[in-house]
Amino acid sequence: MARQSQLHHRGLGLWTWPLLALLAALPPLLTAFGLEFYIGVASRLLIFAIAASSLNLILGFGGMVSFGHAAFVGLGAYTVGILMDAGVASAWIAWPAAMLVSGLAAALIGAISLRTRGVYFIMITLAFAQMFYYLVISLKAYGGEDGLPLPSRSALGVDLKDDAIFFWVVLTLFVAVMGLLQRLVNSPFGWLLQGIKENETRMGAVGARVFAVQWQAFVLAGAIAGLAGALLANLNGLVTPHTMHWSQSGQLMIMVILGGAGSLWGGALGAAAFLLLEEVLAGYTLHWQMALGVVLLGVVLFAPQGLVGMFKRRRKAVHG
Repeated sequence: MARQSQLHHRGLGLWTWPLLALLAALPPLLTAFGLEFYIGVASRLLIFAIAASSLNLILGFGGMVSFGHAAFVGLGAYTVGILMDAGVASAWIAWPAAMLVSGLAAALIGAISLRTRGVYFIMITLAFAQMFYYLVISLKAYGGEDGLPLPSRSALGVDLKDDAIFFWVVLTLFVAVMGLLQRLVNSPFGWLLQGIKENETRMGAVGARVFAVQWQAFVLAGAIAGLAGALLANLNGLVTPHTMHWSQSGQLMIMVILGGAGSLWGGALGAAAFLLLEEVLAGYTLHWQMALGVVLLGVVLFAPQGLVGMFKRRRKAVHG
């Protein structure tokens, strides 16, 4: 019973609806105070929360240390950009296509990389990501190193040019993704994935299809990252190869570790903390990366389970 409770990951409980109400009210509140710029910042935060949560599925719950996850974000972004360049601006076509392309790429990479373990798995995922990075740089028809500008945001039936409406669309998709991940990790499939992370050999011995479970999780994570890429392309109005660079994969990994790998909300909380720290520190110093590094070092040393683990310990201390 105790072990099953460890495999079960709760949502926010009573905090869910107040938090959603606060987020939904954010655009008019920011507008009222003349801070419309931060609506875009909030959208960026939610988009990276989706991307980091997709990595958390395979890293935190599956134990697969992928160092090329940004490739799927970039492929999703480029799918939207290339389709728009070809005259296909509908989000109903472009966004699912972005998920499909990233999912297919994840299926290919996963089929090869999941046959290895440890540092070999890390290096193969990194190598594939860099291959895609240099591939898009070579596509001079789509901007090469300069990237591909989008003439407008995707057409969804609502005016996505309005930053507030775009934020609400992103928020809706974020809630849908987190709801899907919660159901997934609490399902028999999710329990298998977590069991494989803990002891792959034992799970294989009792009949679990280890490769199939890991591969399916890898493909789903890639597809969700593709959705984040599609949204990011619309937010920025530009798609660049930098989105696929290994440093972006490292940034997503930092977000997951900072928030708490293996916690349902670890990726989202880590993305929020990382981007808000970046926004605040960059306003004070040009060397904000150093200050951010000190903060991350402190989290690793004093909160090895991330911010989520720190909050759990604090709550146990209060109620204990």
